[in-house]
Amino acid sequence: METIHTVEWMKQVARQASGTGRLLGLVPTMGALHEGHLSLVRAARLECSPVVVSIFVNPKQFGPSEDLQKYPRRMEADRALLETLGVDYLFAPTDEEFYPRGHRTYVEVEELGRGFEGRARPGHFRGVATAVVKLLEIAQPHCAYFGRKDAQQARIIRQLVADLNLDARLEICPIVREPDGLAMSSRNVFLSPAERCAATVLYRGLDAIRQEIARGERDATRLVAALRRLLDAEPLAAVDYAEIVDAESFEPVARLSGTCLALVAARVGATRLLDNMLIEGDRGDGGTLHTQL
Repeated sequence: METIHTVEWMKQVARQASGTGRLLGLVPTMGALHEGHLSLVRAARLECSPVVVSIFVNPKQFGPSEDLQKYPRRMEADRALLETLGVDYLFAPTDEEFYPRGHRTYVEVEELGRGFEGRARPGHFRGVATAVVKLLEIAQPHCAYFGRKDAQQARIIRQLVADLNLDARLEICPIVREPDGLAMSSRNVFLSPAERCAATVLYRGLDAIRQEIARGERDATRLVAALRRLLDAEPLAAVDYAEIVDAESFEPVARLSGTCLALVAARVGATRLLDNMLIEGDRGDGGTLHTQL
């Protein structure tokens, strides 16, 4: 595996792949890799060659009171993991290389980025969108792979790719979970043993309403109320939001129809965690509704 530190070097690799008719796959990450990231790499390896994984802790998506300096960085361990999976290139630019002196251009997806994570973390999605556009332009991938755990982010990235006529095909891959259901996240390492146990309440809450849906419940208000009751009963969890939204508009829904997402965000101790469940298949005609955690 070759490690690339400069934008021009990465662009040269992309040009060479395109010139020889190869399909380059890109897996953007911020490092501190876990099985969720590795599942994206495996998906890329099935479809693409070469495969590029980027590791860049994007300062533009962290607010002034957020944990940029605390964000886990394990470059050597990450590099070893990627080598075992047969990744061809690791793109690991410095902040100064990715955002040169005088950088003034930002990308913002309006409306979709205003609620939920956008409300909790002002400026976050502007930073995410800017970095993703730059990565897609630099690496010129045939396909880019993202996880569904950050559901609002994935929706925003789909929108910017469509709106800006970018060539990359997007693959939004399933959430990968610990055996007890906790969604894998680089921030899980910050949880104490007691907090780690409490953190499963996000999954347990979503699973509880999954069971209600399987029994025929379609009223989103009642489902959200049940979710909130379970979350609020966990003393170590401070809930930020719990809602069921339309998967395209991210507007709250009153009744399950079409494709929806159950979203939850909570702070467990000092660690902020996200989770979601995909709900689809019911067109209001009594048909079977499918859920995916």
